[in-house]
Amino acid sequence: MKHEIKLIVAGALLAAGAAFVIAAPVAENWENHCAKCHGADGKGQTKVGKKLNVLDYTSAADQAKFTDEQAIKVTTEGAKDKAGKERMKGFKDELSAQEIKDLVAHVRKFKK
Repeated sequence: MKHEIKLIVAGALLAAGAAFVIAAPVAENWENHCAKCHGADGKGQTKVGKKLNVLDYTSAADQAKFTDEQAIKVTTEGAKDKAGKERMKGFKDELSAQEIKDLVAHVRKFKK
């Protein structure tokens, strides 16, 4: 009986540890997937960000231009311009739904 309990506890700890390893912290996801265009500070003043004319996430006016649901959709599916050219790739294959929600919450913290 004691052996079975130890196996169950070990299995649960292993599963919890695996889940923790899989989900990267939001700051790491921002750096790996977003900062190239949106900047580490969210201002969008990178070479690519300026070219694409991305929003300044520190601006309350720019943040008012989209809802959390819209941001989640764009982050998940990506965005195209009016001509159908990809402006931003979607991250549904690289990030979990929770990681995408966490990124949107992270974006909201840039607002001053």
